[in-house]
Amino acid sequence: MRLLDIPRLVEPLVSGGLADSVFTTAVEDPLRVQFSVPGPGGEWSEVTTADFCRQVTAVARGFTADGVRPGDPVIVMSRTRYEWTLVAYALWTVGAVVVPVYPTSSGEQVRWILQDTGAVGVVVENEHNAMTVAAAYGTRTDLTRLWELDAGAIASLVSAGAAVDEAAVHRLRSAVRPQDTALICYTSGTTGRPKGCVITHRNLASETDTLLAGWGVLLAPAGEQPRILAFLPLAHCYGLMVVVSAVRGGINLAHQPNLSPDSLLPALEAFRPTFLYAVPYIFERIFGKARINAQQTGHSALFERAVRVAVRYATRVQERAAGTGSGPGPRLRFQHRLYDRLVYAKVRGVLGGLVRNAVSGGSPLARELGLFFAGCGINVYDGYGLTETTAAVTAQPVGAVRHGTVGRPLPGNAVSIADDGEIWVAGDVVFAGYLNDPKANAESLRDGWYATGDLGHLDPDGYLVITGRKKDIIITSGGKSLSPQTLEEQLRAHPLISGCIVVGDNRPYVTALITLDPDALASWQILKGRPPSEPAQLLEDDELRGHIQRAVSRANSRVSRAESVRAFRILPDQFGADPRLMTPSLKLRRSAVITAYAREIEELYAAR
Repeated sequence: MRLLDIPRLVEPLVSGGLADSVFTTAVEDPLRVQFSVPGPGGEWSEVTTADFCRQVTAVARGFTADGVRPGDPVIVMSRTRYEWTLVAYALWTVGAVVVPVYPTSSGEQVRWILQDTGAVGVVVENEHNAMTVAAAYGTRTDLTRLWELDAGAIASLVSAGAAVDEAAVHRLRSAVRPQDTALICYTSGTTGRPKGCVITHRNLASETDTLLAGWGVLLAPAGEQPRILAFLPLAHCYGLMVVVSAVRGGINLAHQPNLSPDSLLPALEAFRPTFLYAVPYIFERIFGKARINAQQTGHSALFERAVRVAVRYATRVQERAAGTGSGPGPRLRFQHRLYDRLVYAKVRGVLGGLVRNAVSGGSPLARELGLFFAGCGINVYDGYGLTETTAAVTAQPVGAVRHGTVGRPLPGNAVSIADDGEIWVAGDVVFAGYLNDPKANAESLRDGWYATGDLGHLDPDGYLVITGRKKDIIITSGGKSLSPQTLEEQLRAHPLISGCIVVGDNRPYVTALITLDPDALASWQILKGRPPSEPAQLLEDDELRGHIQRAVSRANSRVSRAESVRAFRILPDQFGADPRLMTPSLKLRRSAVITAYAREIEELYAAR
């Protein structure tokens, strides 16, 4: 199969913009809880739809008083917090354009986005962000609108807007059209300068309304209001899609600004969401933490048996759903019930205990990991999308998850596979184009189709399988072409390995740079009865290298001899220790890693 087109499930937005749903819901269901906001003592205070509508109106009046006009780009540079969402909806209410920027962005990146968008103002979270913006402006003095959230920006906007007639705000809102720009969302920039993706109100409404109509049954048990914790960066289109879905779907949404497991996991346990939107990194960390806890409590063998049973059980269930098997047998069902009490319930407890379904996006989730969570009672719906497709363009069908794929096209969209294996997409969620970049538009947009740059294929049932990225294809000096994704996924599945980059372009054979998980490494040392030591002290440890060599050998068994890793180097530090090597959405910048470790790569080849 080379083309699959799925009919629409919902009609595209025909009038108005994203902010309209705030005002409609406030009239129809004013007491519905829309947000949970953490208080100083850790308690949650509730914000109803009517409360949110009043706050959006008040802040929108403030932006109007400060001179923001329809079509004006305004940068929002903050971590994931309630005020981010409030500001975005206030700007959409007056017809302005939201330009999300990662709070970790450098002055150079901010300078480029200011120049590219012509932003009339910047909303920052704190003084550090304000200083970054000031550095980006340099000696220019035309930045007259800078609002700092931690310095009382919301209160200042509300005060400034008190003199603005509320009717004026509603007139501005009524003038917004579906085809108007809602976002200029910049790509993560894994290669080259990030490009501004122009996303319309219709794009975002089509994305979120389709997901709510087709997948809304997964968000919570029937009759219960869904609860979602938003922790993904809102400068990433995926994270912003979660927020817009919650507002349009009447979901109780909480915000968590810190993505580190030490902060995120307690927040999940406290808020107890009914559904989870995450990236593979989060699922990998949860699994790794469970494995380490089992090792430290002397239950390592029990946990590993539970993992195998979970994967077998979920595989049998998937085969039955696909009509290729009869499902789990009596013995497997008994083992699954036993381990559910001993292991799987604890895994669910890490997420608060109520999550039964989740979405993984940003990059493909490893098949074995998806099967493990399914066996634990958490069905992970892996999807595929890009900033240019307003987040997801494919998703696993409800009740028909096929692990190892990223599902089928969302209704209203189509997927086509080009002759060279590149994935092309078309439909309601495809963006309006790159800002100020006609060359990039001409290269990637043709007759309504967008060339993604990713490689893959459609299986006989229309499920999309991602096999790599076109720019990441390695061509050895012998002319062999290979995608590094399969090897890297296999290696990262090892308990001790946290990161991996496969190298081999214009080289005689393939090598790999590997990083070790500090927590897993500490646990391994305890199990071996060794005193704690830093990863750098263990790089040449024969027993440790033997473990990694066996992992490399297992990964090599999945590929041909020409594609196999012939040598590897264990690095002393995590890739994430250097922010230049990872995007804010936790993807490795491959070219940056290869440049940063050029000497180590040369030594790998020289040694052979």
